[in-house]
Amino acid sequence: MELDKQSSWVERSLRSVWHPCTQMQHHAPGDKHVPLIPVSHGRGAWLYDHEGRRYLDAISSWWVNLFGHANPRINAALKDQLDRLEHAMLAGFTHEPVVELSERLSALTGHVLGHSFYASDGASAVEIALKMSFHAWRNSGQADKQEFVCLQGSYHGETIGALAVTDVALFKDAYGPLLRSCHVVASPDARQAAGDETAADVARRAAADVARLFAERGRHIAAIIVEPLVQCATGMAMHDPLYLTLVRELCERHQVHLILDEIAVGCGRTGTFFACEQAGIWPDFLCLSKGISGGYLPLSLVMTREEIYQAFYSSDVRRGFLHSHSYTGNPLACRAALATLDIFQEDDVLAANRVRAARLTGALAPLARHARVRNFRQRGMIWAFDAVDAAPDFSRRFFAAAVERELLMRPIGPTVYMMPPYILSEAESDGLAARTLAVFEHVIGA
Repeated sequence: MELDKQSSWVERSLRSVWHPCTQMQHHAPGDKHVPLIPVSHGRGAWLYDHEGRRYLDAISSWWVNLFGHANPRINAALKDQLDRLEHAMLAGFTHEPVVELSERLSALTGHVLGHSFYASDGASAVEIALKMSFHAWRNSGQADKQEFVCLQGSYHGETIGALAVTDVALFKDAYGPLLRSCHVVASPDARQAAGDETAADVARRAAADVARLFAERGRHIAAIIVEPLVQCATGMAMHDPLYLTLVRELCERHQVHLILDEIAVGCGRTGTFFACEQAGIWPDFLCLSKGISGGYLPLSLVMTREEIYQAFYSSDVRRGFLHSHSYTGNPLACRAALATLDIFQEDDVLAANRVRAARLTGALAPLARHARVRNFRQRGMIWAFDAVDAAPDFSRRFFAAAVERELLMRPIGPTVYMMPPYILSEAESDGLAARTLAVFEHVIGA
């Protein structure tokens, strides 16, 4: 009976739901069939289907879940908020959760970033930062500063503005005629090290490319956008924090805004709450989403400096930032975020994660030494490695084989990565490592 229920949900979904980031034909029965898993419920690090089979959520459901599914503390906060206020427009009104969240996030930056503007998803946050930068320069009498810069291989979302500062052909090429042009500079990806070069050497080379562009076009450039420390969607490309330090200096010298996209890498994912803390710098705009609500509800925001805020502060409505979203600053989502921040503080999560990371890194040692693995790397609670001579359908076959071994994993091309929630037990860490090795050997040898 449960099996019938399981297959019924799959059939109904395939008839009515257009799934994201998916070639739907791959879910059709056939040689290259990719399973579609109907989830019944979640508990801790695990998702369960209608047959009771479980799957370790090794990628935090697209990098959003921090403290496990059905977390009792976040659940309790949301249940309490439901009896108070589910939503109110943020134009002309305010409410306790959005005020407290803004204050607490500002405090985490030492009040350098003191103003938060809210939306729902990461791409929307990037759109806001781009528009704010462009408009702030215009309001400040520098209307010529209209150009943007992104990194080679960067990904910042799939709305029109965010896609314009993305450099992943698979996502971008189909919509080229719709997009504004953007300067693309070298990535500081440490895998590009040649000979005796270090990651810091690669960072210096990449920063020199930014310096050349700024020297030539600085008076026309509004902002450069960077995903700090890890460029996720391009294959978990990791770089030395020195790159951020050097780019921050260049931005100050040439009067260019620095936008940091911490949508995936913020909220402790790289080892510090904000990734940019490891470089000792703060940007002009910082984008957050994904983990900020603990993986519970859509929420994104852009944090910015007082001088940016003041560029819009005027009696003239046309100088205001008139961007809006219906669910901006939703009280339920903000309350989930506040509960998430409470867990960080009460459980000393960053310190605990250092212990978890060391355990999983040790357990992954056989994979790191595998003859068909290159560039095994780790930053905080992110692990990745590249498969040598992987077949074109490697990622799909890996996903299917992982599901058979109770793992939820979705490689990016030949790059296998793990971004588990911050609650793994030692046994779960050891099991994740052992099963990943088994899946990899099965797929790479097939």
